[in-house]
Amino acid sequence: MSQGMFDLVMFDLDGTLVETAPEIADAVNDLLRDQDQPEVSEHLIRAWIGHGTRELLLHAYAHATGLEEDTVRRTGTLDILMPRFAEFYAARTGQRSRLYPGVLDTLKVLRASQVRIALVTNKEQRFATTVLMTHGIRHYFGMVVAGDTLEAKKPDPLPVRYCLDAFKVRAARSLFVGDSEIDVATARAAGVPVWAVPYGYNHGKPIALAEPDRVIPTVAAVAEAVQAAALHPAA
Repeated sequence: MSQGMFDLVMFDLDGTLVETAPEIADAVNDLLRDQDQPEVSEHLIRAWIGHGTRELLLHAYAHATGLEEDTVRRTGTLDILMPRFAEFYAARTGQRSRLYPGVLDTLKVLRASQVRIALVTNKEQRFATTVLMTHGIRHYFGMVVAGDTLEAKKPDPLPVRYCLDAFKVRAARSLFVGDSEIDVATARAAGVPVWAVPYGYNHGKPIALAEPDRVIPTVAAVAEAVQAAALHPAA
C-alpha cells in the first residue's frame, strides 16, 4: 500500500486522459452518412460526450434527422445504430486521438509509487478497451469500470464505490480525476476527493463551476503531488 497521500487514483477517460473527440466525431459522421443523414459538427459532439455512446448517438441522430429524442428512443433505432457505430469507431480509433500531456509519465509515477490505478468511464467496455490498448496504457489500470460494467454509471456513485471495495481502499485515501461536472458529482456522491482538468468535455462550461477540490492544469499535478508526499511524508 502506498505511504503517500493516495492509495488509489481513479481516472475518467475521454477528455481527461485521452483527447478522443476528433475521432468520435469522425465515427459519428461516418454513421450519419451511412444512414443518409447530414453530418453534425465536432463542436456539438464534444458537448454530447460524457454520458456514454448510446446517449451520444441519440443526440446526434435526433439532431441530424430533426426527430424528437423520445421518438428515436421509442423506435428502437439506437439498437440498430450501436453495432454499426462500433464498426466505424473501431476503424477510426487511434487515427486522431492522442494522450493529453503528462498522462503517460503520471501513470508511470503512480505505478512506481505503488498507487493503485483504476479507470471509471461511461464509455462502453469494448470502446474503452480499444482506446486504452491503442494508446498503450491498458496495463497501468488494475481495474476498468465502464458504462456497461455495472447496473449504474456516473454520476451514480456505484462505479467509484465498486473500485473502493475491490481495492479495499477508504474514500479519504483515494482520488478521482476527471474533466466534467459528471465526474465531480460522482466523486462527491461517493465521498471521494476530486480534482479536475480544465481542457476536457464539460458541455462548454468552465469546470471550476462544478467546484472540484482542485482544478489542475494537467494530470501531471497528480504525479507531482504523489512525489512531493513521498519526499515529505507526514510526521
